[in-house]
Amino acid sequence: MNRLSIILPAKNEAPALAELLPRLRAAQPAAEIIVVDDGSTDDTRRVCAEAGVACLSSPYPMGNGAAIKRGARAARGDVLVFMDGDGQHDPADVARLLARLEEGYDMAVGARDWGSQAGVGRGVANTLYNWLATRMTGHQVVDLTSGFRAVRADKFREFLYLLPNGFSYPTTSTMAFFRSAYPVAYVPIKAAQRVGKSHIKPIKDGVRFLLIIFKIATLYSPLKLFAPASAVFFLSGCANYGWTFLHESRLTNGSTLLWSAAVIVFLIGLVSEQITALMYRRDA
Repeated sequence: MNRLSIILPAKNEAPALAELLPRLRAAQPAAEIIVVDDGSTDDTRRVCAEAGVACLSSPYPMGNGAAIKRGARAARGDVLVFMDGDGQHDPADVARLLARLEEGYDMAVGARDWGSQAGVGRGVANTLYNWLATRMTGHQVVDLTSGFRAVRADKFREFLYLLPNGFSYPTTSTMAFFRSAYPVAYVPIKAAQRVGKSHIKPIKDGVRFLLIIFKIATLYSPLKLFAPASAVFFLSGCANYGWTFLHESRLTNGSTLLWSAAVIVFLIGLVSEQITALMYRRDA
């Protein structure tokens, strides 16, 4: 049987961990449980020690993604489960994720319903991300940003160098698995209300989530983003030329610049596509 490692990134989540860790141990008594303390200033380390759980501590906050990478490197299991340390995820759902891996999937993601979203704004944003990722990959993406997932350790570690140090590691890892033709399954879950205050900042993280939209495209197939943009520039140049030819009987600099932009954007997309292919190349 594959050895299981459960990794929980946590920053000042001591109250939630005090309740979560005993439940997690009861649900998965044979699992290796690792809490990655991302520069906490509360009693996180003491709570872990009392629960008999390994705790990797950082001297200062490095980010949620950085904690995931540290935990993945330290884990000894063949299968890794990532879940939040704030009490949102039910330890009983771990078995449901593992069951999907037994069916042949390489990643199983806990997919939240609308009622589990942290507010209407987050729900709308996640719906947009899911729609875009589905269009990009050609596969149904139910919850792109869920932090509750089970993965095969060897597959996940292939992409550690791609993962950001911030909160968008779920997006990056999901798109990387799709790009590499590793099958991904979604398991419906009900996320509970988090214990304590969220670390997400609406304005700062709102801008970051917008950047995720572009990251989705560039991680999977850059040409699917750059080719339409190039087409917009080209058609705009044609429209501008048609207007000026009819009214002034000449070719203007505006049309030339728009056509030049179309060529440049397309070439950038072409080069990006080649770079992306090299990123996912596996050495024999």
